Amino acid sequence: MTPPTRTFTELASLSGRVALVTGANGHIGSVFCSALEELGARVAAADLAAAGHAEESRGRERFPVDLRSEQDTRQLIPRVLDRFGRLDVFVHCAAYVGTTSVEGWSAPFGEQSVAAWDEALRVNLTAAFVLGQEARAALTRSGHGSIVLVSSIYGVVSSDPRLYDGTEMHSPAGYSASKAGLIQLARHMAVEFAPGVRVNTLAPGGVWRAQPRAFVERYEARTPLRRMAREEDLKGALAFLASDLSSYVTGHNLVVDGGWTTW
Repeated sequence: MTPPTRTFTELASLSGRVALVTGANGHIGSVFCSALEELGARVAAADLAAAGHAEESRGRERFPVDLRSEQDTRQLIPRVLDRFGRLDVFVHCAAYVGTTSVEGWSAPFGEQSVAAWDEALRVNLTAAFVLGQEARAALTRSGHGSIVLVSSIYGVVSSDPRLYDGTEMHSPAGYSASKAGLIQLARHMAVEFAPGVRVNTLAPGGVWRAQPRAFVERYEARTPLRRMAREEDLKGALAFLASDLSSYVTGHNLVVDGGWTTW
């Protein structure tokens, strides 16, 4: 017998489910926590520090974690399960980004250090691998298990050095390498974890952060929609991938970039 067709609202609902978000203190991470709560989920907000970027809200709990440490990373899922008793959605948003203040990271290519590279790959990529291992069983039990790894357009195409001319901004090679790695890791886990768990990536374009005017003007001129992204531009994509709206989607990279990668 064909099951009854659910409404759009029913498909989008995360009521009764638990979502883990790493990098929850950041600009995108905090918006993602709020978006998941809007859909009805209880949220485990994980980041290096307990304090949040956004105000606390009902149903959200903070989980301090150092994703540079394998032991600390592996202990995160058991802590979430001990508190909530289940896990339905895992969103890996934690990352070293261009503005991360680690020596040897956001610098000219020849000055980028192996130490900064190693740290960034631990947080950006290795942590997703470890947490995927630890979360798999709980997500399978959920019956609605979804993993969303936050990549970037720089995981799909190269950064454009011309954007940074005359500014203090740089594009770390480790950022691009780790974000590209997330896309392939998601494909690998999508096959490994099927059919019980779906695994996808979300690749945002550049998000406005009051960058230098010259950078913003160049970026917008190169983007078909003629603007940088805002955090709210990513909420719909996250809702789609985290919920049953995408119940037949796995191993996919959803690009939200205003057309940047269409050129």
